[in-house]
Formats: sequence, C-alpha cells, structure tokens
Amino acid sequence: MKTIFSVIMVAAALVNNSANAQYTDGIVKIGVLTDMSSIYSDIGGPGAVAAAKLAVEDFGAAGKGMKVEIVGADMQNKPDVGASIANRWFDVDKVDVIVDGMNSGVSLAVSEIARQKNKLFLVTGAATSDLTGPKCNANTIHWVYDTWALANSTGKAMVKTGGDTWFFVTADYAFGYALERDAGAVVGANGGKVLGKVRVPINTSDFSSFLLQAQSSKAKVIGLANAGGDATNAIKQAAEFGVVKGGQNIAGLLLWVSDIAALGLPITQGVVLTEAWYWDMNDNNRNWTKRWQVERPGKVPTSAQAGVYSAVTHYLKTVEALKSDADGRAVAAKMKEIPTDDRLYGKGIIRADGRKIHDMYLFQVKSPAESRYFGDFYKLRATIPAAEAFRPLKDGGCPLVNG
Repeated sequence: MKTIFSVIMVAAALVNNSANAQYTDGIVKIGVLTDMSSIYSDIGGPGAVAAAKLAVEDFGAAGKGMKVEIVGADMQNKPDVGASIANRWFDVDKVDVIVDGMNSGVSLAVSEIARQKNKLFLVTGAATSDLTGPKCNANTIHWVYDTWALANSTGKAMVKTGGDTWFFVTADYAFGYALERDAGAVVGANGGKVLGKVRVPINTSDFSSFLLQAQSSKAKVIGLANAGGDATNAIKQAAEFGVVKGGQNIAGLLLWVSDIAALGLPITQGVVLTEAWYWDMNDNNRNWTKRWQVERPGKVPTSAQAGVYSAVTHYLKTVEALKSDADGRAVAAKMKEIPTDDRLYGKGIIRADGRKIHDMYLFQVKSPAESRYFGDFYKLRATIPAAEAFRPLKDGGCPLVNG
C-alpha cells in the first residue's frame, strides 16, 4: 500500500492572508515522491523528507509570510503508481512541485505529467540522462547526477587503469539501460570493449546465475548498472563467489554512501565511485548532517538527500522572487535564470536543458584501517569540474536546445 502523509512545515502567523495571496491557495505545496519502503529507501525515502523540511526551515519561510506544506508518498518503484500519485497531487491536492523521483521509470512518467499539467518536477534521485536528453521538457529540472556523469567519471577511470574489457549486470528498466548505454559508450571511446551483458529484474535477491555469466566472460571489469539493494546484493554475492580474488574488478556505477554503510568496508574497500556530494567532505556538510540526523539517527545522508535540500532551497528562492508558484514553466525558467547557491551544493547553474551543473567527485572507498569513525568511508581521488562533469549541452538531443 502506498504511504501518503502531510506535514505543514511553516505557517505565517498572520490573520490577513494578503501576504500569501500570490501563491496558489495561499500555500506553497511540495510533494516528495520517493521510495519509502524498498531498495532505495535509504537513498531517498524518509531522509529525503527530512532534507526538505530542513530546506524550508533554513529558508525562513515563516518570517517571509509564506506558508509551506510538505507531503510525501511511496511510489513503490512502479511508474503506474508514481503517475497515479502525481496526477492526484496535481489535480486534487494542489501540489505545486514534486521533488525526488528516485526511480528513472517513475521519473520519466512524472516528468511527462508535469509537462502536460504545467507543473514542476525537480529530479534529485533518478539517474537517466534522458531526462535532459531526448525526453527533456520545460517543466523538469535534473539536479544531482545522471548516468552520463557517472559513466564518464567511473568508467573512464577504470579503463585508463587497465580495465579495458567489460561485462554489464544491468537493472532491467530505464535507469539500467541508460547507465549501461552511457558506460558502454565511454568504454568504447577510450579503447575498451564490452564483451556482454545480462538484464536483471529490479529487487532481485539472488544474483548467482548473472554473476556466473559475468565470470565466464573473462571480462576484466564487471560493471554493475544497478543501484540500492540490487547493487549491494550483487557486490555481497560477488565477494562470496570470489570474483575479485579471481582477478576481475567490480565497478559500481551507481553506489551511494548508504550502500557502503550497509556492506561494510571489508567488502567495499578499494571500490572507485562517483558522487555529487559527500557528508564528511567539510565542516559545513558535517554540521548539516548533525541536524539531519535528528530525524535519521544512525544514518549518513546521501547526495540525493542533500540534493533535495538544495533543490527545495532554490525553488523557494525562485517562487519568492516571482511572487508566484502557479505557472510551472515560468518557475522553471526563473530557476534557470537565477544562479544556484546553497550551503550544500554551493554555486552552480541550471542549463537550458534542465541539467543542474556542479562539480562531481571521484572517490575511493577506504580500508577499515584507514577509517576513523562510522561514515568515514571515502578518500578523494579527483574533482571533476562542473564544465566537464556533465554531457555537453549540444550532445544531449534535448528539444529545448536543438528544436
């Protein structure tokens, strides 16, 4: 059963409603559409809602005479469920903007609904680069990362260090296809070769037959084009099968800090991965994390959850500047016009195709001996400048750019 809840975060202490009159129904309503109960729940989930609440708090909406309401729902990683919630939110519940998305298939469906209804969708959890490519539209902004950025960072690094033959274990839906496609293109462009691939249903617990196919290919690199519980299950079983001891490398093309926490450093040490943000990178991130952990004790926030904070912050700044939240395309256009700047992602821009641009980071997972405390998981190998981190604007095929 899908979970839907509502929290009124900020209500201006005003008897006169004139301060809120420019906003639809006098309320700025934000919907966090995420995975609350399955394989991506530690990546987005309740932690994404907690991040949205912090964004509203730090924006100081009450002092500005704004009333902000946050609602959340579990889309169950099913495009039809996500689409149903989005339609209800937009048509009945008067939600102005949906944030997160988490699953690429769900996000592609919701993006189209936002376009049709002239609402706004801020994608922070889903990966497919098609959202700013052939499927782009004027009502969707893609915030944290995408499959092109991951492939061109992790994939290129692996090939350049000798991993020139690949076999893909791929999640059997839009995200997996996009990640496999983008990583395969990088491997080929850098002189490598893809020896094979296998498609795996989402939420699979037994990867044995798929890993055996990857082992028998003799590829130097087994590229995991999956995420969340699927990625951690695959890595755990690969360790049991002695894949790395047998001379093959595992490339986690989309791994999160929550995955490293779940698997532990003895299994993940040495893994190279790309992230958009890391909680332990500086004092500012660490201080924000302590506040976030009030609602999520014992957890460390992911870049996707930090992305919700960043996206909601920029959205609220924009509707304040416009003095309106009614026209999704107008809000999106204004968000692209105003440079992004928040305490977690810092300064950046949003391109014409809806791609949020910022630095990305290539990390290597520490060994247990190198880690000083829980969550001290990464050492920085390289910073990928914003100008290089994402697909060039001219290459995406976005109708907003090339149409």
